[in-house]
Amino acid sequence: MRMPLAAEFLLLAALWGSSFLFMMLGAAEFGPWATAGMRVSVAAAVLLPLLLLAGHWRVLRQHAGAIFVSGLLSSALPFALFAWALLSISTGLSAILNATTPLFGAVVAWLWLRERLPAGRALGLAVGFAGVLLLSWPKADFGGGGTGWAVLACLGATLCYGLAASHHRRYLSEVPPLVIAGGSQVAAALALALPMAWFWPAQTPSLGAWGAVVAVGLLCSALAYLLFFRLIARAGASKALTVTFLIPVFALLYGALLLGEAVTLSMVVGGAVILLGVLLATGALR
Repeated sequence: MRMPLAAEFLLLAALWGSSFLFMMLGAAEFGPWATAGMRVSVAAAVLLPLLLLAGHWRVLRQHAGAIFVSGLLSSALPFALFAWALLSISTGLSAILNATTPLFGAVVAWLWLRERLPAGRALGLAVGFAGVLLLSWPKADFGGGGTGWAVLACLGATLCYGLAASHHRRYLSEVPPLVIAGGSQVAAALALALPMAWFWPAQTPSLGAWGAVVAVGLLCSALAYLLFFRLIARAGASKALTVTFLIPVFALLYGALLLGEAVTLSMVVGGAVILLGVLLATGALR
């Protein structure tokens, strides 16, 4: 029985919102490289057989180079950066910063793909990045024990997502989504194999940490990708992407209820300004 469209949107937002919680719990014992490596390895183990059963092996081989770059930009690098950042900042803050992805996507598309940037969208970018400054300024401590580098790591991850979006539009727009999803996770697993082995924790992680890295790979990558592509097929790409607006809400909720994280006024105000900028920059609000 098919779920209502609104229920699928909420489920996907809930899954992606929980990824910050699982990565924080995993990174605390596995470290950032092993956490990211385990996440993509679990997802690849699920998605690759589905890709092969669908008869897409030839397509995967034809676009192997572009898919490998996609895996680096959309998974390997940003997952490692977020996992490292979550060692020192809250899940809610990292999720709000993650919402800047469409802003970086618009800038990269303008610079790389020469996509037109009307005045309204340019205003949205200015508003969105002002929200980032408002949110990040109190955290801009780059000394010992400061969180400035963690904030920059999150922004570096969202820049990778923006680059991945333009790379996809330029080189992979005709490739089936399942090939991109499965192939990119395999590519990311290969790219992270050596760092994961090199930085594997000396002390055996607890069952809770193992559960966290398996959950983030199985639920927040493999299942979430399949659900996302199902939403694209049902509602279209533009509407499916609006799910990103709900991710910080769920991340803040999980962090407050399960980790006791504080939801500060600066997070609420900065997040609202960033969301306004994203709505303007993407043309969702005219």
